Amino acid sequence: MVAAEQKGNPKTASKETSKATAAAEHKILGPSDLTWGDAPPGLPAGAKMAVLAGDPGKKGPFTVRLQAPDGYKVAPHMHPTAENITVISGTFHLGTGDKFDESAGHEMTAGSFAVMPAGMKHFAWTTGETVMQIHGFGPFQIVYVNPVDDPRNVPKK
Repeated sequence: MVAAEQKGNPKTASKETSKATAAAEHKILGPSDLTWGDAPPGLPAGAKMAVLAGDPGKKGPFTVRLQAPDGYKVAPHMHPTAENITVISGTFHLGTGDKFDESAGHEMTAGSFAVMPAGMKHFAWTTGETVMQIHGFGPFQIVYVNPVDDPRNVPKK
């Protein structure tokens, strides 16, 4: 843009810069600014989610926080896009494969990071209340290895 301002009409270049800046969302969020709601129905009940940036249901980058209670478990599943996880607090356990096996999990404490490539089967559970930050490229989808494990397939009472 600097080159455009030097060579072209400064007023036009300035307007283009302003439009580009307005299109890119600049946010600063403190913990009290987060709006928590129930996690999407593809996850087991009990977790809360806050969207920090983007929209995980639409094409494009997104960042969310997930708060899960002690003992929260997610059965083996995969995602069609990569999933990046940073543990903010608590202890998150992550294992790979198509069977839930706690002995095969990796303990992740606050500050730990993991990336799950698209299509990699994995499972997870928490020890203590745990907050994770997840970012990736939407739309974010969860495909369970065993459809019986999918909370969306449980009949509503």
